[in-house]
Amino acid sequence: MSVWEFANPKRFMDWTKPVLPWAFGLAGACLFIGLIWGFFFTGDDYRQGSTVKIIYLHVPAAMMAINAWIMMLIASLIWYVRRHHVSALAARAAAPIGIVMTLIALATGALWGKPMWGSYWEFDPRLTSFLILFLFYLGYIALWEAIEDQDTAADLTAILCIVGSLFAILSRYAVRFWGQGLHQATSVPVATGGRTVDNVFFYPLLICMIGFFLLFVALVLLRTRTEIRLRRISALEARARRA
Repeated sequence: MSVWEFANPKRFMDWTKPVLPWAFGLAGACLFIGLIWGFFFTGDDYRQGSTVKIIYLHVPAAMMAINAWIMMLIASLIWYVRRHHVSALAARAAAPIGIVMTLIALATGALWGKPMWGSYWEFDPRLTSFLILFLFYLGYIALWEAIEDQDTAADLTAILCIVGSLFAILSRYAVRFWGQGLHQATSVPVATGGRTVDNVFFYPLLICMIGFFLLFVALVLLRTRTEIRLRRISALEARARRA
């Protein structure tokens, strides 16, 4: 059986139905454990004090804001190559979730930056590229809403997604490209395997990251199912008008 069979709308609806409760349940459990552990059972940092605990929201949200766009890029490329409608709808479904993650990252970063830098915002390379990524999210969602023909909208938003992926990469590696700005280097660099976070903070942070990831997966599946239903309703309405 080909993996592409799971992209069939009916098959997608069938296999995601039993997966959704587990995804939401595991996400809720991880977030509950990670946030409670992090905010109430870890001490203050010797330099940053209690403000360091913003890490449990800021880092997972920033991680998923970037990875959401990368997921949209992959889904958009699949749409271009295979013309699977589910992949285009999955990319569309992920965009509002990604923009919320971006807003959480920007807001928590501002709250973290004020006591550390003395201001809520600085035009640091990573912060600026992240803000541009947020604008690309807005443009992506607006483009979907502005075009009536869904296939044309999928084509054009896929192009926008490919262009916007540059800023997703810049957001991730801005420190390497432009040197160290105000924003610290990545706390949990996956590529190198090293990290700058002590185990006291790392373990609850890791659980929060898993929770955010599972929540993202669950929300994308849920929203994609909704998009499929809306597409079916539109098709039925168009058929009724022609009859």
